[in-house]
Amino acid sequence: MAIEDLSEWGRSLPRRQLIHDLACALGGATFLMSQAWAEVVRLQNARLLLGAPPGGVGDLMARRLAEKLRGLYAQNLVVENKAGAGGQLAIATTKSAADDGATLLLTPSSPMSLYPATYKQLPYKPDTDFKPVALVAYSAMAFAVGPAVPASVKRLDDYLAAVKTKPELGAYGSAASGSIPHLLAASVGHATGVPLTHVAYKGSAPAVQDLRAGILPALSGPLGTFLPFLSTGQIRLLTVSGDKRSSFVPEIPTFRESGFPISAREWYGFFAAASTRDETIDLASRSILTSMKSVVMTDTLAQFGLEPGFGGPKELATQLRIDRVEWAAQISKIGFSAET
Repeated sequence: MAIEDLSEWGRSLPRRQLIHDLACALGGATFLMSQAWAEVVRLQNARLLLGAPPGGVGDLMARRLAEKLRGLYAQNLVVENKAGAGGQLAIATTKSAADDGATLLLTPSSPMSLYPATYKQLPYKPDTDFKPVALVAYSAMAFAVGPAVPASVKRLDDYLAAVKTKPELGAYGSAASGSIPHLLAASVGHATGVPLTHVAYKGSAPAVQDLRAGILPALSGPLGTFLPFLSTGQIRLLTVSGDKRSSFVPEIPTFRESGFPISAREWYGFFAAASTRDETIDLASRSILTSMKSVVMTDTLAQFGLEPGFGGPKELATQLRIDRVEWAAQISKIGFSAET
């Protein structure tokens, strides 16, 4: 019935009948709304799993986000750190969670997009054991040198030329073997034939310390790792990953601009068990994205050199699919395996 016909319809009905019909209509709408609201309030307790120890970028993001999600997604929401096996423990726990959405996972992209190409056996299948919930941020990678490298080295090609003359300058660190920073630098060495030697550290903090002290010539890592130290001049960024230059250091060229077709970035995304109902996924996605767009959360991203990258389940699924294909091809070229 057209809107303009409603007044005529109202005049044609007895007043009591009209009130009854309207009450029924409103009652039906209220019932549907109560059903949707029941989905919200039913989650008295929920947890946000993180495959990293307290104190890191993901941990701080998770804890600040949890404050925003309390009352919006669940009455009580706690962050649980399940560090170990490069994030695999938290992911495996999420895989076996109930279908009520009371367990959500926040993870960087590597365990979902990169590990399937570096591990022969994983306790989970990224494509089938989970439902994507929300994509929230991207982290560009950067390659930097410290005081052990001559001051004349300003760009990546300068560094590669210096390594050819002094091979000991080819030692570069990363926070972990098989990480995106490690494999990005390994790809450069493989493409150029320049002997770059990887030094695996247990975390970014000790690696940056050795870089600044001149013990380690170069370091590949998340851009945010280097930002606090750029003003001192001890660390020089040579290049960053991504399809375009980072807004944090717009003067630094990308790997592509430096002659290497590499654009890989780490992203942070939320997942739930594959059995989770679609309406719960939708609620979680809307709650997370609404919270991430708050001033507190956008400031948190900027604090660590993270670029906002908001997307729902479809966008996250697409990003995961693209990254898995690209990393499988790249890792095949350099022949890396996490199990060797």
